[in-house]
Amino acid sequence: MLLIQNCITSITVGFPLIRPFFDIISNFIGNYQLLATQASPNEEEVTDEALNQILTTIENAPKPNGEICTAYVDKLCEAGNLSAAARLLQSLRDKHIFHSPKAYNLLLGAASKRHDIELLSQVFKELLVFQGSLSSTSYLYVAKAFVKTSDGIQLLRFIKEVSALTSPSATVINRIIFAFAECGQVDKALLIYDLIKSLKCKPDLITYNTILDILGRAGRTDEMLQEFTSMKGAGIVPDVVSYNTLLNNLRKVGRLDLCLVYFREMGENGVEPDLLTYTALIESFGRSGNVKESIRLFEEMKLRQIRPSIYVYRSLINNLKKIGKLELAMKYLEEMNSCVSDLAGPNDFKRRRR
Repeated sequence: MLLIQNCITSITVGFPLIRPFFDIISNFIGNYQLLATQASPNEEEVTDEALNQILTTIENAPKPNGEICTAYVDKLCEAGNLSAAARLLQSLRDKHIFHSPKAYNLLLGAASKRHDIELLSQVFKELLVFQGSLSSTSYLYVAKAFVKTSDGIQLLRFIKEVSALTSPSATVINRIIFAFAECGQVDKALLIYDLIKSLKCKPDLITYNTILDILGRAGRTDEMLQEFTSMKGAGIVPDVVSYNTLLNNLRKVGRLDLCLVYFREMGENGVEPDLLTYTALIESFGRSGNVKESIRLFEEMKLRQIRPSIYVYRSLINNLKKIGKLELAMKYLEEMNSCVSDLAGPNDFKRRRR
């Protein structure tokens, strides 16, 4: 009870022009009762009558009702009354009162923190239907909600429901897979990937690139290569991101022979290498002691008019110093210093959003 009163009081402080709300809702505090079905045992239920009065107050508020609605949802979530926040959003939608995605995300975050997967699933699907494009934060909330559960059936049911809303596009599922991997839930990310192969929402290029990256980062190199083969077998043409992912992860395990194989394959398939491609190869050959090949690749990169980065310059210079090629190292150091302002920066290494 005290939580709800604090919620009401803080809202009226933030929105002094809607002070009548405090008097309206106070009349119904005595009617609050524990919610036995949808709510947590620690929640208190807002009666339908009280909720209607809240809605009326929002409709008649002098401020934008979306801003006020967000404030109410925020306070209800802080008070732990997620079911009341969900009912408020549902009622506003029924009345065609549109609010910002922030209100949904507040509830989504609260449901995620509580690991209330049923509520999170409901809110996430409503966000998809009524808001369309979602932020990366929304996807991370979804992944974090599943951290403490080993119930694969619950996860697969959620994915099937989301797929039914978004197919044939794989964009939403791709971002869910990526979010699970970002949260360290690699096996669940791969479980989702295996599931969508049997759904209308089929894996696309971005799906495969994401899976290649997940497997590579996890050190599961053989599986990464198998998926690359499966990708081509499914008729998905690899792009520069696909090949860069292979090269970057193969170099980490010292497979320079395979790096060269896939680099040649890129050229044969008409895929133009970029800065990331050359960075992986130049660094790999330099560390292995094959500085001659590093220099050849570095000069080839410049001939292709691909701007070097300070990182690749330093890698080349350091590897030249290690084998005593000090004069050549100094040559590249002077070259680097003469064109610092033209070198590629961090943004040139960033992946496009999945």
